[in-house]
Amino acid sequence: MSAILTASRLRGASLVLLAVAMTGCGTIKGWFNDTKKENIEPPTPLAENFSPTIGVQRLWSERIGKGAEKTGALMRPAYADGKLYAASTTGVVAAYDAATGKTLWSKQLGSRRGFLIHRGPNSVRWGGGPSVDGDLVVVGTLEGTVQAFNAGDGSERWTAQVSSEVIAPPAIGGGMVYVRTNDGHIVGLDRADGSRKWVYDRSTVPLLSLRGNSAPVFVDGVVYSGEDNGKIIALRASDGAPLWEQVLSPGEGRTEIDRLQDVDGQLAVADGIVYAAGYKGQTAALSAQTGRPVWTHEVGTYGGVALSASQIYLTDSDANVYALDLRTGSSQWKQDALKYRWLGEPAVQGDAVVVGDLEGWVHWLSINDGKLLARERVSKAPIRSAPVVVGDMVYVETIYGDIAAYRVGGGSK
Repeated sequence: MSAILTASRLRGASLVLLAVAMTGCGTIKGWFNDTKKENIEPPTPLAENFSPTIGVQRLWSERIGKGAEKTGALMRPAYADGKLYAASTTGVVAAYDAATGKTLWSKQLGSRRGFLIHRGPNSVRWGGGPSVDGDLVVVGTLEGTVQAFNAGDGSERWTAQVSSEVIAPPAIGGGMVYVRTNDGHIVGLDRADGSRKWVYDRSTVPLLSLRGNSAPVFVDGVVYSGEDNGKIIALRASDGAPLWEQVLSPGEGRTEIDRLQDVDGQLAVADGIVYAAGYKGQTAALSAQTGRPVWTHEVGTYGGVALSASQIYLTDSDANVYALDLRTGSSQWKQDALKYRWLGEPAVQGDAVVVGDLEGWVHWLSINDGKLLARERVSKAPIRSAPVVVGDMVYVETIYGDIAAYRVGGGSK
């Protein structure tokens, strides 16, 4: 598995690209760059005689600027009320009709008055989001600003400055917007005008960490976040007061690389339990009230987790896909047919796990046994972020801004 590593003193810069795998990989450019040429362990070839067992129909495709490019930002579309919202590091933010792909509105922003308003050589570089709730769309930038738009027409609502770049989607809820910055802060902004209500700045950022941040999650008046120091934290949403913290990845080893302990992937919260996984630590179920472990399983991931009614799904550093029992953490199945394909974050659609890979393929796997059900190719660009699932629809975005919409169901096409 490859990752961008950053130092806390230079959090916005990519210092070195390494392959860090249990089987021993060499140095590469990064799995979202040209992995095929330099990766010691080449991607597992896809079966040429594969026959899909579920029907997948591509309905439309679009492109949003140049996407996240090679910034390490984990950008994906956001869905609400029949619309799909997307943003690009090239300064474009847009809304599409989710059924047809028709552009409903689109804006290109650049710089003015210290904020990013006009197009030009210093155009805004979106990096976190978009996130949408009701009539509000919020996006963060690599320059440390947060911009809110009207979801209906794209008109600008407010702009706020935070302490460093934003490369994870904000959370919205309880009259607030919650933003994770790349220097380890979590900021609570007023939903109405973007004014700062509180800042949590007690997280210690290690000297060396993976490029990426866990997106904050708002549930029932609490904000949950995974940290670069291997902890999961819970904050009271109204004032940012810490409620609990739990070490998930202890960061043990002789070298800085051995001690990488980031929790960068998406958390999942359901039925009073927080589900999370660390890069070189554990996958765990934690009590949402106290943070105490309900169960742990010795498998880590650089991405996030996804849930079905009875299982949790993740990919390890070699791109094996795992299913664990939601109640006990016991292993249910492991699929290695996509090994070394450096999978993105997973999502669940009905009876399938959906995940993209480094060559732009989207794979559907059975939640029952991990069997490959179908695959479609968005483009040749890598897919890092989790697909967006809405009923029988799946929306996928590559790191270069290719967006594709698929309808899933029925037998093979």
